[in-house]
Amino acid sequence: MKSFAIAAALTLTASAAFADDHMAPMVEAMDQSVSNGIVSADKVAASENGWLVVHRTDAEMKPGPVVGHAPLRAGETMDVAAILTEEVASGDMLMLMVHAEAGGMETGVFEYTLGAKEDGPIRVDGDLVMTTITVE
Repeated sequence: MKSFAIAAALTLTASAAFADDHMAPMVEAMDQSVSNGIVSADKVAASENGWLVVHRTDAEMKPGPVVGHAPLRAGETMDVAAILTEEVASGDMLMLMVHAEAGGMETGVFEYTLGAKEDGPIRVDGDLVMTTITVE
């Protein structure tokens, strides 16, 4: 019985590690007030360390200028808060997007500017990993 329990524990540990290594990147967030200067994602999954980046957007759904960002750890993170660096008004649309920590000059420093390759967006099957919210 003891060897069965050890084998089961090892299998569960290996399965959890496998799941983390093969987690599909994603962002979950809801429409929210940002009157406190922060926008939050309920859950973010990233396959590598990187950034949750907040872009302005509109009905055309194209990423616009960056108005905030927060560091991400590889894996699943709950309640990720990004401090906004610009005023955002009720009714504005924001795109919360997963970016990599790659290609820049410094690790741990967000270096992306719109259209740059440094710390750029992560894509899965050619699609950006993002969600869009409307500010309440």
